[in-house]
Amino acid sequence: MVILKQFCAFAAFLLFISHGNAQVHECTLDIGGKNANNVADIFQLNEGQKSQMEELRAEYSIAYKTFEEQSQKLLDEHPQSTSEELTTLAGKYRALQENITAASRAIDEELLASFNQKQYNLYLSLCHEAFRRPIEVTPVIYDGPPGEKK
Repeated sequence: MVILKQFCAFAAFLLFISHGNAQVHECTLDIGGKNANNVADIFQLNEGQKSQMEELRAEYSIAYKTFEEQSQKLLDEHPQSTSEELTTLAGKYRALQENITAASRAIDEELLASFNQKQYNLYLSLCHEAFRRPIEVTPVIYDGPPGEKK
C-alpha cells in the first residue's frame, strides 16, 4: 500500500513538472533531489542499487555545489551595466546550467543502467504517463539467484 502511494506521488510529480510544456522533455529521476527515497521504493532497488544511488547522490551534490559557487561568482564579478554585458552574463549562466543538467542526466543514466528489465519497464511506463522522453539505456539482464548479473 505504501509503495502504491509512493508510485502515485512520483507519477503525479512527473505529471506536474511536465504540465504546460509544449516540448517533450527528458524523463529524469531527480537523484540529487528530495525524491531519491521515492525512487528507491518505487523501483524496488536492491541493496547494491541503493548503495550506487547514494554514491551518485553524493557525486551530484558536489557537482551542484560547484555549480552554485560558479553561478554566484559569475553574478558577483561579471559586469552588468549594459544590455550587452547582461546578454553575455546570461549566455555564461546558461552554459553553467547546461553543465549541471548534463551532470544530472549522466547520473540518472548510470543508475538506470543498473535497472533490471522490470524496473526499466516501470520507468518507461511512468515516463509515458508523464509525457516525458525516457533516457535510453540497456537494462541489466539477471539470470539465476537474485544479485547475480549475467
